[in-house]
Amino acid sequence: MRTRTIVLSLLTCFVALTLCFAADNVNMGTWKLNEAKSKFSEGMPKNTKVTYEAAGDKIKATVDGVDAKGNPTHNEWTGKFDGKDYPVTGDPTSDTRSIKQIDDHKLDLTVKKDGKVTMTGKIVVAADGKSRTLTTTGTNAAGKKVTSTWVYDKQ
Repeated sequence: MRTRTIVLSLLTCFVALTLCFAADNVNMGTWKLNEAKSKFSEGMPKNTKVTYEAAGDKIKATVDGVDAKGNPTHNEWTGKFDGKDYPVTGDPTSDTRSIKQIDDHKLDLTVKKDGKVTMTGKIVVAADGKSRTLTTTGTNAAGKKVTSTWVYDKQ
């Protein structure tokens, strides 16, 4: 009886922690690009849908969109919001991303290719949790510095 109580208590705590993690992270879920509110630099790809979901003790980000020529794109990143580099698959312009949680509504983003920073950004989720804005600064294929603002609506 005592072992059963301990096991049930531990299981309840594990489930509660998992639910708290998912509920507390306002970034979790699917976000659709609002092109009317966004401002892109010329030649930039468009990430039209971004989904964050729990993947064990990490977070999986799935990004779908179109490249500068209108061809479909898809990439994935699984990591933690701890500022460490984690690998990206499916993106020819990057091989790692690091995301650092600043507070409940803000994240810092760093994208690298071959160890070199190619883009930095800030993600801010609105207080009501219904939209998020990603502001990025980077270098395009021609080596020119570019800045873009991406606005997403929660689905």
